[in-house]
Parts: sequence; C-alpha cells; structure tokens
Amino acid sequence: MSETGILLLRVVVGGVMAAHGAQKLFGWFGGYGLKGTGGFFEQLGFRPGVAFAAAAGLSEFLGGLLLILGLFTPLGAAAVLGAMIVASVGVHLKSGFFATNNGIELPFLYGLVALGLIFIGAGRYSLDAELGLTFLSSPTVAFGLVALAVVAAVLTLAARQKQIQTSAS
Repeated sequence: MSETGILLLRVVVGGVMAAHGAQKLFGWFGGYGLKGTGGFFEQLGFRPGVAFAAAAGLSEFLGGLLLILGLFTPLGAAAVLGAMIVASVGVHLKSGFFATNNGIELPFLYGLVALGLIFIGAGRYSLDAELGLTFLSSPTVAFGLVALAVVAAVLTLAARQKQIQTSAS
C-alpha cells in the first residue's frame, strides 16, 4: 500500500506543480505567462522579472513532470522544494501561515511533500525503479539535493533583497 501512496503523492503534487509552472511559462490554466508573471515578480523585487519568472516556472514545470513520471524523482522534488522555499519566504511569509490570508500554508505543504519525496524516493511504480536508478535514493544524494535546493533558494532571495535595497536607495 505504501507504494501506491508514494505514487499518489508524486502524481498529484507533480501535476499541481507542473500546472502551476505552465501558468508562469505559457499562460495556461488562467496564468499570466512570462510577461505577466515577470511584471508581478518585478513588483516583489525580483529583477529582471521575466528571468526570475522563467526560473520559477521551469523549476515548477519540469520538477512537476519529473515527479509525475517518477524519473530522477529526487532532482524534480529538489526543484519543487527550492521554488516553494522562495515562494514561502518571498511572497507569502508576510501574510502569516494560513492560505485564507495568502499565507505560506500551500507552498509550505508542497515543499514538505517535495522534501519527503527526496528522502523516500520514487517508489516501485516509477521510471526510476524501472531504470534501476537506485543511487538516487542514497542518503548522500538526498542530503546533497536538499542542500542544493536551500542554497539556490537563499541565493535567489538574496538577489531579491539586493534589488530591493538598491531600488530603495
């Protein structure tokens, strides 16, 4: 039964993330595309906005697709984790925890599922299992990918802070 649970987590969270990334990249599912999302990112201090929107969209879209397929699952989960850290801190933290106030609740939960999938792996029903990519589930790879996601998120947020401070001067 746990293998079915892992599959459900991967497919549902991966699908939501891929769709969310497609909103940013292509304007699908009611999204604003790169230009519109880039303008929003500019208002948040992420400049150039289109470049940051593309990075966020690719992390969510490709990370989500990798989760759905169960291919290089910890890498896809790390991409989602990094994007959700940036979304939580850079967009939602000021509004508290709950989603009803635009708080961090949803990106926190998506990030937590992604973090869990980094350590759990793709499970039996995945391309990782079919291709014998068992090394991806090693603790060294898992901790390395978590560190990479955190460092990438911190660097992204630091670039934003620098932009905010520069434009405030």
